[in-house]
Parts: sequence; structure tokens; C-alpha cells
Amino acid sequence: MTTMFLLLSPAAAAGSPSVLKGRRPCRIHGGKGAAAAAARATGPPRRAWWRAQAQVVRATNTTAAQPHNGSAAAKGPFRIPGKGGGAAAAAAARATGPRRGVGWRAQARATTTTTQQPADNTTAADKAPAVFQSTHVEDETEITQWPGEPQDLYDYPLIPEDDERGLQPLIDQVRAMLRSMNDGEISVSAYDTAWVALVPKLDGEGPQFPATVRWIADNQLPDGSWGDSALFSAYDRMTNTLACVVALTKWSLEPEKCKTGLSFLHENMWRLAEEEQESMPIGFEIAFPSLIQTARNLGIDFPYDHPALQSIYSNREIKLKRIPKDMMHRVPTSILHSLEGMPDLDWAKLLNLQSSDGSFLYSPSATAYALMQTGDKKCFEYIDRIVKKFDGGVPNVYPVDLFEHIWAVDRLERLGIARYFQREIKQCMDYVHRHWTEDGICWARNSNVKDVDDTAMAFRLLRLHGYNVSPSVFKNFEKDGEFFCFVGQSTQAVTGMYNLNRASQICFQGEDVLHRARIFSYEFLRQREIQGMLRDKWILAKDLPGEVQYTLDFPWYASLPRVEARTYLDQYGGKDDTWIGKTLYRMPLVNNNVYLELARMDFNRCQVLHQLECHGLQKWYNENRLENFGVAPQEVLRAYFLAASCIFEPSRAVERLAWAKTSLLANAISTHLHNIFSDKKRLECFVRCLCEQSDISGLKTNPNDTILERALRRLIDILAQEAQPIHEGQRFIHSIISLTWMEWMMQKTNKEDINYNKSNGIEPRHMVHDRQTYLLLVQIIEICAGRIGEAVSVINNKDNDRFIQLSCTICDNLNNKVSLSQDIKKNEATVNYINKEIELDMQELAQSLLLRSDEKTSSSMTKQTLWDVLRSSYYASHYPQDMIDRHISRVIFEPV
Repeated sequence: MTTMFLLLSPAAAAGSPSVLKGRRPCRIHGGKGAAAAAARATGPPRRAWWRAQAQVVRATNTTAAQPHNGSAAAKGPFRIPGKGGGAAAAAAARATGPRRGVGWRAQARATTTTTQQPADNTTAADKAPAVFQSTHVEDETEITQWPGEPQDLYDYPLIPEDDERGLQPLIDQVRAMLRSMNDGEISVSAYDTAWVALVPKLDGEGPQFPATVRWIADNQLPDGSWGDSALFSAYDRMTNTLACVVALTKWSLEPEKCKTGLSFLHENMWRLAEEEQESMPIGFEIAFPSLIQTARNLGIDFPYDHPALQSIYSNREIKLKRIPKDMMHRVPTSILHSLEGMPDLDWAKLLNLQSSDGSFLYSPSATAYALMQTGDKKCFEYIDRIVKKFDGGVPNVYPVDLFEHIWAVDRLERLGIARYFQREIKQCMDYVHRHWTEDGICWARNSNVKDVDDTAMAFRLLRLHGYNVSPSVFKNFEKDGEFFCFVGQSTQAVTGMYNLNRASQICFQGEDVLHRARIFSYEFLRQREIQGMLRDKWILAKDLPGEVQYTLDFPWYASLPRVEARTYLDQYGGKDDTWIGKTLYRMPLVNNNVYLELARMDFNRCQVLHQLECHGLQKWYNENRLENFGVAPQEVLRAYFLAASCIFEPSRAVERLAWAKTSLLANAISTHLHNIFSDKKRLECFVRCLCEQSDISGLKTNPNDTILERALRRLIDILAQEAQPIHEGQRFIHSIISLTWMEWMMQKTNKEDINYNKSNGIEPRHMVHDRQTYLLLVQIIEICAGRIGEAVSVINNKDNDRFIQLSCTICDNLNNKVSLSQDIKKNEATVNYINKEIELDMQELAQSLLLRSDEKTSSSMTKQTLWDVLRSSYYASHYPQDMIDRHISRVIFEPV
């Protein structure tokens, strides 16, 4: 099969997305073999524009490196690995070897370096692209730098014409996984299997479920234990191993396996004293001593008096005394999940609390114990069903359908790959909504026991996907000013409060219970963070502290999609993330390496394109001499970052670059208007030439006026060319873009406070736009996306549409906050008041966005654009510049 590639230069990418859509590609004929031969023949293409940046951050005063000859790679402090985003990065990596990073980790107290400056007599247009000055930060900080100028054809990255095909096998695999969802895919628990194996035949001798005994015999680990083979936990191994030894001994089977199992128990019992309390399995202090007593009754040689067991025995007695026996027999509680360790039970009453599927709170071990005590038919049917489903072994809990549906969607969205699975995600959320109740949910449908963890996660996702769910559900988990996960719980789980906090961030006006939940969960998590105790009793995750910290530091309004994805890609453990129930268990449709690999490839693939666009944007910035108008080189990358963090998909390059370029040019023109405002005649001439496209001879006496006029006309031309085609044609698009800029210009010149911040000397923060520039950005993005009618309606309805009014009001308040915050001691009370106003308006805006209740803004995609641009300003106004620059480096320049 012939392979087709696009050979792109960053200069070509300046004009940008059309390069990816239609220009004639360079063909490499003959399929993979020919392509490989071509690569061998030419050697690794030179990458001077990346290498120059690796050189510039050395702690010396050397200038940018010269192109090398293709032999040894130049050394630098940071190297982007040669693994890539889809086929694009893979091809680039194969062709070029390790790709030089334009973002790197600057060591603490590193010397500030700058690029070599051009001679004084050169014009701005003749200057080479500027390199950012590295920023000094006390700790290790991600520093952003511009790539240098490409030197020749070999510097151009090799981009496959359709690199999404490299992702397609993984996309298909994930799609098949999501479509296979039923009652939940979950690993087998040796502990629960052993309890089922203990059930005697109801009408004879021997085990009722012999398949469980065979599973136990076939699944002993090499060290003699039973349990999770990939992760050692003394709690898990001891519980599973003792249970399996008890089951085999009960039926006088596999004496050698019992012997090696007991040997493991004797040799490792001391480890129980070393384990952390937070990782103790559910009901361990009640169930494990119960197993020990069963072993004693069977005469098993077990270290009953081992010192590590003494505290467990004591705690069992304390916990049993705390259990309200009367209540647990009257109403469903989480205690039903651990009945196999409970003495003195009234089964006649407990059978009234049986779940609809015949189980006791979906626990095979508890249900097996109930079956042994009562012979109940529903218990038998439940056990028989899952033994057959899992081929002899049984999980520690089943079903887990709601748990699986909710958490899988959450993982896909946080990894940044949900766009590939919109239909499957819609089916998942419809399923969850069908089983949603006003009392909440738990991990399985139709449960009489609810928990705040699953309820909070479901609430958050349902609300984000437009379902109307009431926050009153959380009143069921509140008592005396505190929130809990289960009624009668003894300890508070970190993940329960973590997901409660995430849910509380999706708050509408007047929802006081969410406000209380947010305060309580925030304070609980911050306290745990200070104590270094962000460990959870339900999951062993790769970086739970990092997940919690990100959520608290960057709540929903301020969490830009690409920043969240880049962060979570480092936190998601894939198949290594392990859940804690009565034993350790795995959820393969929630935690797996397929999601992780797809997300990595997709992110790196997008990042390659973003880097090219960054370089093209820098070239455009220099060609139009925007630095002359107060737009610093750093602002170019920051403007692009805000756009790319919200609109990151390769197919939306036109919208992304339109956002960045419009933002930069609007800032330049705004600054220029500010500077010439006192010269009324010049101001009038400049505005007239821009708005009416009249003869520019009047501008010739003012070169800066001419520069901006040409820059604007060129931008309008390229936006009209690159915009999605519509029936009315390109000329119509051109006229709409021109009218949009004209409207903006008139608003800027008529604005009473055009001399913004002049009197107090406060510098404007260009990433936080005023309402005029905010609406300009939204309109240009919508036009370039082919939504002309929606762009026009933004202007026509700006005074009547509540969504647009709120957005503009928030923009004004964000600007005021940024200005006042520069003297926070003096303005603290005012800033606090503005923050409250912003929060209330954001809550109302979120309600309109998520519930789709505002009919005047017809397109939900236009609402999303309004929201994205506003959220970028919210983010920029709330975080310091060094933090934003660290995010820029991670999102744009550091591959996963």
C-alpha cells in the first residue's frame, strides 16, 4: 500500500490549517519498505530549530547552536523522547530520532539567558523570531521557549497525511470494551470464592459448588499464598490464603497446597503489624478473626497467638459492640455486606433485607454465609448464577454495573479522549440516569443502601451531560454539619470526600447543600493534605494526592481541558490502579492500559501539531511587528496556549489559530488606540481606514498605523480563506469578518474608559479580555467554524440574551479583579466582593450552559464557545504567571 505524507515546514504552518487539508503532499512511493529505505538513505533530518533551544538554556552564555550534520545529536538539558502522538509523532521519531524539546525543566537558581539581539539598524520585519527569556523561579519550574528558525528542508517534521489511522485500532478496542458493559467486569476474589466453596450440598455431602474448589486448587500463587499476584498486601494475602486453606481443609482436599499455604501464613504473619490502617480491607477486623475461629474449629495449624493478631482481636470486640444490632436487623445498612463475620444474627429478620437479586448487599461471601445458615432459595440462585458466570471463581462484590459505567466515563473524559466515544458515553449516562434515585445510588442498581461516593460521581457526570438531577440527594449524606459516605461508618474515606468536592463544584445558584458540601469536603481534604494522609481505604492509585491537589487548586471553572488531560495522564495508573474491597480487586473497564496508551498517543499527536502552529504563530507575530504595539513575545505563546487548551482537536486548527491571532491583534490595536487617543485627528483617520477599508494614504505619515492596518487586512483575508466553507461563499465570509472587526473597533473607540488604567499606571493583562474583545473572539471562532448565523446572533442578542449578558458581566468583573489585585492590601474587601459576584454569575451561567434552557442562543456549540473563552479568562485571572507558564510547557512542549 502506498503511504502518503505531508512534509510541513513551520513556516508553512503559519498560514496553517490549509496545509493539513489540501496542498499537494510529498509522496513516498512503494509502501513501508520504500519509506524505510528513504529514511536510511537520507539519514536523520536535522532539527536545528529544536536543538537551538536545548542549547540556549545551558548555564553558559552561548548563543543558539548551529545545525549539525546529522551524525551525533547535540546534547541539551532536556530531550523530548522519540515516542509520539499517533502516526505523526511515530513517523517523526523514526525519521529524526529523539526530538528536541522547546520546553524544559530549568534547574533552581539557573542563570537567566536571552537570545542574541539583532543589530539596531534592522527592522522588526527583518528580525529573526524572538526567543523567550527564561524566567527565574525558586523551585524547579517549566520554562517556555520559542523554537528558532528552521534552516532547511531537513528541519521540517514529517507529518502523516491521516495519522488518526494509527489510533483507530485502539479506538475500536475501547469502543468494543464500552459496548460490552453489562453487570461489570471485575476480578475474582479468592476469599469470597472460598466462602462459596464452604457451602455444603443442600441434599448430600461435599461442596455444593465444586467448581469453586477447583478454582482454588488451580489459582495458588508460587509462594503458597492466594490473592492479587501483581501487588502484595499483607491484609489481602492473609485473608485470601487463610480462607482458601480453610475451604480445602473442610473438604480434606489438596493437602500439599494447604501445607504451603500454612507455611506462607506462618512466615508472613508479622507483616500485618507493618501494614497501614488506611489500606485495611472492608470488614477485615471482623471477618478475619471469624476465619481464624473457623480454622481453630477445623484443627488447622495456625499461629493463633501471634503478636500481630492481638490488636486485631481487640478491635473486633470493640467494633462488634459498636454495631447497633437492632438497627441492622430493621433497615438496610452497609453491615449487610460483611455478615460472614457476624455472630448472633436473627436470620428471619435479615432475610427481609435481602437485595432484589437474592444477595446480601451484592456480597458473595455474605450471601454464601446466609445460604449456609438458611438454605434460602434466592441466596442459592444468586450464588449459582455468579459461579457459572465467573467459571468457578466469584468476585468480592457483584454486580458493579453503576460503578463501572460511571467511573469508565470519568476516566475517558479526564484522559481527554471522550470525543471518540460520544455515542457510547451517552448510552452509559442514559443507563445511570435510568437507575438514579432521589436517595442516591451505590455501585449496583436497585440497591437499598446508598453511598456518597457513587452518588457524587454520578451526580457530577449527569449534570455535566445535561440531565436534570437535584442536589437534594446529598441531604441524605449530611448529619450535624458533616457529610458521610455510609450511615454508621467508622472512618471517612478520602475518595468519598474527593468526589463529593468534585460534585459540589457543579453548583447552580441557591443550592445551599452543595455549598455546604464543598466547604466540608475542601476542609477535610486540605487537612488530610497537610497531615500527609491522602491515602484511601478503597483504592490504591498511582497518584491520589496529585488528583486531590489538582481538584482543589483548579476547580471546574478554572480547569482547562488540556491542562486537566496532561495532568491526569501522569496520575492515571492504568491497569496498576487497584481497588480495595474485602480483598484487592481490579476493574478492567475502568483501569486499563488501553485507555492510557490511546490517551498518550492522542495527546502527543495533537501536541506535534500544536508545536507547529506555535512556530507559525511566532512567525506571524514577527512579520506583523506586534511587539511594537506592546504585545510581548511571551503573550504570543500564552494566547495560543489558552486557545489550544480549550480547542485542541486537530480538526479545529482553524478555530484555534483564529482565536490566538485575533486575541493578539486585538490587544495590539487596543494598545495603539490607547496611545493615540489624545490625537483625535489621527485616531479618526486610523479607525476610518480600518473600518471602511478606504484609501490608506492618510496613514503613510504614521508607519505604525499602516502596519496595523495591513496586519488586520491580512488576517481577515486568511481567516476568510481558512474558515469552513458555507453556501454563500468565501466573499460573504470575508464581509462578515470585516463587519465583526468594524463593530469591535467602533465599540473600542466609543468606550468611555478607553484610557484604561492610564491614571493608576496598572498594566492590562492581555489574557483577561474586556467584554468587547471577548465577544469579538467568540464571533470570529464561530465564523471560522462555519456557524455564521450563530456569530451574527451573538451581536444581535448581546443586549437581550441572558447568557451573553452574564458572560460579559463576568468579563468586566474579571478585569476589575485583575486590576484591583495588583494592590490587594488596599482593595481586599472590594476584590472579595467581586469574587462573590463572579461566583454567583458563574453558577447561573453554568446552569444555562448545562441545562440548555436558554432558547435565544440557538446553538449549544456557540454556548460552548462562549463558555470556553470565558473560562480561559477566568483561569488567567486566578493564577500567577509562573504557574501558567508551567502549564504551557507541559501542555504544548512536553510529550507524555
